[in-house]
Amino acid sequence: METFTPPREFVEHPRFREEREAALASLDLAEIDEPIADIVAGFAKLPYCFTLQSCQGHFVCGPAADPHAFDPIPIDWAGLVRYRLAYIAFCIENSPRGRAFREELAGIARTVPEDVQFGSYSWFWARHVNSYALQVEPDRFRARDEAFLAPEEALRVERNRDLFFAEVRRVLAADTRECGSDASPRP
Repeated sequence: METFTPPREFVEHPRFREEREAALASLDLAEIDEPIADIVAGFAKLPYCFTLQSCQGHFVCGPAADPHAFDPIPIDWAGLVRYRLAYIAFCIENSPRGRAFREELAGIARTVPEDVQFGSYSWFWARHVNSYALQVEPDRFRARDEAFLAPEEALRVERNRDLFFAEVRRVLAADTRECGSDASPRP
């Protein structure tokens, strides 16, 4: 990503509805990392946001490992772990409910500040104003899309990534109940 910045302030976004409709029309949940497809589907149910891109995050242990696999870190792994960033990028409507949702999501980063960040990616903002991201990456690597970690740190990041996605699911479930939204993404 290498363009991660602090979260930007909301601006007017007159094309939000049009952009949201286009994003939902092109959404194919089969193309989303399976472990987080439910999260992307959850965002699609909320009328004040839509996702732009996501990744479940990958822990690659050794040169022969599949860099796209969802395998956990082997408990006895002793070498460096190549960690490929877990994140979800989304666009939020500049509305009272959208601003409240942004604050809920920003709160997730405060739960594990050493590994979870909330901000904006410059290249998404250039295409979609009011776009934000939550990412799981050790803070010293926050501006990179991958890092090489010692096994102990990689195991901590893996645990925090799983806690992060659980917290995102909790926020989405609460907001979906509050909205009573019946919008659903295409299968």
